[in-house]
Amino acid sequence: MRVIAGEAKGHRLLAPKGSHVRPTLDRVRESLFSILGPYLEDAQFLDLFAGTGANGIEALSRGAASCTFVDADPRSLQTVRLNLEATHLGDSAELWKLILPRGLKKLGEKRTGYDVIFADPPFSFLEYGSLLRHIHEAELLAPEGIIVVEHAERTPVPDDLGGFQHTRHERYGETALSFFS
Repeated sequence: MRVIAGEAKGHRLLAPKGSHVRPTLDRVRESLFSILGPYLEDAQFLDLFAGTGANGIEALSRGAASCTFVDADPRSLQTVRLNLEATHLGDSAELWKLILPRGLKKLGEKRTGYDVIFADPPFSFLEYGSLLRHIHEAELLAPEGIIVVEHAERTPVPDDLGGFQHTRHERYGETALSFFS
């Protein structure tokens, strides 16, 4: 797994030991960031269920002003920290250990106004309504911002969740991306 484009292009990224993390496939990440291109310049990016940090690091590499990485697993956050050091993008990053989705309330007390929120929960995660409701209640999304949820294609995400409207759906084999605003 590597950074695909931008300032850190080509840097190899580590993954935590064990099988608890399912990194976004490079081809899915490449498509995602082609879609997100207009949103990234100087963006505040929020990477939920960060895992390796590959998506937030890709955003920073492509011009996002900052990225907040959130994960409940300390091993994942340590991996994100190491990946940020290797790519020299750590000055623009914050790491939060929070249990999602309820931990978003705590984040919302300190930070709001993210231009892009990317959530890549485990494919077994089914609390999409709760996740988006917590994002809405914590006022984490900027007025013109976008939310992207990566999920299993076999697990459809409803069109109207937590005060946000489903605006786009992309499929990549067994993986899907659902966009909300």
